[in-house]
Amino acid sequence: MAENKISFPQIDAAPHIGRRDGVTEIMGTVALALLPASLFGIYMFGMPSLVIMLVSIASCVFFDWLFIKAFGNAGRISDLSAVVTGILLAMNLPPSAPFWLAIVGGLVAMLLGKHIFGGIGSNPFNPALVARVFLLIAWPAQMSTFAKHRFMADTETGATPLTILKTDGLGALQNTALFDHYRCAMGYIGGSLGEISALALLLGALFLFIRGYISWHTPFSFIVAFAAPIAILWRLDPTQYADPLFHVLTGGLILGAFFMATDMVSSPITKKGQIIFGAGCGLISAAIRLFGSYPEGVSFAILFMNALTPAIDRLCPTKPTTKGIKK
Repeated sequence: MAENKISFPQIDAAPHIGRRDGVTEIMGTVALALLPASLFGIYMFGMPSLVIMLVSIASCVFFDWLFIKAFGNAGRISDLSAVVTGILLAMNLPPSAPFWLAIVGGLVAMLLGKHIFGGIGSNPFNPALVARVFLLIAWPAQMSTFAKHRFMADTETGATPLTILKTDGLGALQNTALFDHYRCAMGYIGGSLGEISALALLLGALFLFIRGYISWHTPFSFIVAFAAPIAILWRLDPTQYADPLFHVLTGGLILGAFFMATDMVSSPITKKGQIIFGAGCGLISAAIRLFGSYPEGVSFAILFMNALTPAIDRLCPTKPTTKGIKK
């Protein structure tokens, strides 16, 4: 008697979205959206930042290929997911960082952030952020040393506005040009390669909105929940706390809210879940900036909420429509 074999449809790795675009098209679009901020950072910081960008991308692609072969995990280097991780990793590094830091970051991103969990679509954490936090803990000096950009005066240092605020206080920051909101929005400040220009990042985010790859739920709730407690403290004591617009325009807030927290694999599925996820990221980021020892908290906040994504998905499950019954 012949055996009855049941065949099941093959389900590819996340992201799962109801459109014709595949993973390669999505990742290619994200890479294009990151181009304005990346090019601006390279223009501002020169050849060392270009080297960091190229080494970071090459390292992520190489280690992605290596671990796909070694572990037999899902994915292929032509899907461009490793390229996007490499760009995001470089954007989170100081533009003057030694090139070996990008190589170690690529190894950590692909091994601990992606392939240890099974490859593309299986990672619970954003791989680029896993690498950034690892490097920040392992080599804090290299990760917190920032070069001057081409428009900085001789009397200025490469220190970021948030570093000055954390170490020297609001009074010291107000005496510098780094406190100017226009300068912060345009990107004439110190910082990581891809986070300095809020305007360039927002242009890229607008492109993703138009293409339908991200929605407003996570970024909006992220920024509102981040700015609200800062606004309250600023209103209570503007001599000690910087205003919320300054905090939004500086550091990794815009990069994190629009390009890292919206990762399709490691963020919640439902719109309600995305609002909860974004709000959690914003509150934790604000708490670390205001009261923590680090001047920046976006990376830690997103990784923490990545760990809570399965619980958020259970709290806000998708509800399929039942056919053939009255409501």
